[in-house]
Amino acid sequence: MRVQLQPAYILHQRAYRDTSLLLELFTAEHGRVSLVAKGVRRRSRGGSSAALLQPFIPLLLSFSGRHELKTLTHVEAAAAGRILRGERLYSALYLNELLVRLLHRHDPHPTLFAAYSEALDHLQDAGSVDPVLRRFELGLLEELGYSLSLSVEGLSGDPLREEGWYLLDPEYGLVRAPAGASPAYPGADLLAMGCGEFAGPAGRTAKRLMRQALALHLGPEPLKSRELFRARWRDDSAAE
Repeated sequence: MRVQLQPAYILHQRAYRDTSLLLELFTAEHGRVSLVAKGVRRRSRGGSSAALLQPFIPLLLSFSGRHELKTLTHVEAAAAGRILRGERLYSALYLNELLVRLLHRHDPHPTLFAAYSEALDHLQDAGSVDPVLRRFELGLLEELGYSLSLSVEGLSGDPLREEGWYLLDPEYGLVRAPAGASPAYPGADLLAMGCGEFAGPAGRTAKRLMRQALALHLGPEPLKSRELFRARWRDDSAAE
């Protein structure tokens, strides 16, 4: 298998042996791919490609190999990397972790690849972070085959009602909530989410709903990016 100049992003990297890197990639046409970048940590007079092999930089990569772990043969930047700091950096790391945890290797998702690139662009802008994350989460669930209808009740097929309350059922999606059931979500907020609105109460409902929906597929292991963000927030609060 030889792939030439494939659009890609680095999702995660770690040191391998003395001079190499193990990389998890998200590619436009091959989905999630694992690569070994041999010798890139070795100092050389002409410079090393390790500086390019960082998250959030649009890359063109060539790689080859017959096994699951491919070998990087060429890398070049397709565009400038995003400049992300603070909450925006942790949010982008969160997106990367979702992709590593939830995507199967060699399963192409070109629509999701475009959505990921767009999400990074928006995180670099000055707008609110939460709508960017919620839209990506919804798109990710849809790509994985777990599309969540925000307009129709899962059991009856009836339209959601603004005054209604709903539970997330793992099999049927959003279903009517019995009195006192928890966690329940207000129909007005769900309908607003379905229209792409993530401000105010709808935004808070969206965050709770997406966390529950993703937890069904992530399993019990906590997200490291979320723990890093919480630790940073505690450190910043202690310093004030």
